[in-house]
Amino acid sequence: MVQLIVGNKGKGKTKCLLDKVNTEVKNILGNIVYLDKSTDHMYELNNRIRLISVPDFDIKTTEEFIGFVMGIISQDHDLEQMYFDSFLVISDLKDKDISDTVKRIESISKKFGVDFVLSVSLDESDIPDDIKPMIAISL
Repeated sequence: MVQLIVGNKGKGKTKCLLDKVNTEVKNILGNIVYLDKSTDHMYELNNRIRLISVPDFDIKTTEEFIGFVMGIISQDHDLEQMYFDSFLVISDLKDKDISDTVKRIESISKKFGVDFVLSVSLDESDIPDDIKPMIAISL
């Protein structure tokens, strides 16, 4: 499953994402990984959630980002959920079409049984029609 939290910059997507992940960690037995563009939210996350600052790994392209995600999945057989804050930035998709990448993440989700929640800094009207059904929250 892939869920999108969408809205323009400054609308409160990160707060929604943090609330969701901190609630979910109480309800699941497996592991959760939270990818972000920095470690600024480290103290806002439950200590059972693994925070990874993506820029620390010098990822330059969307393909490298997908490879990074697959590497995380391959190393954690108990992984149940992944949260991507600042998705457009960490995946190198700012000002690019996100459809193919989101569909690829959906395919990964189905294959490995990992749920994904993505914070996307776009207005709902700017989300491509083919992935609009994935919108869980629009701010």
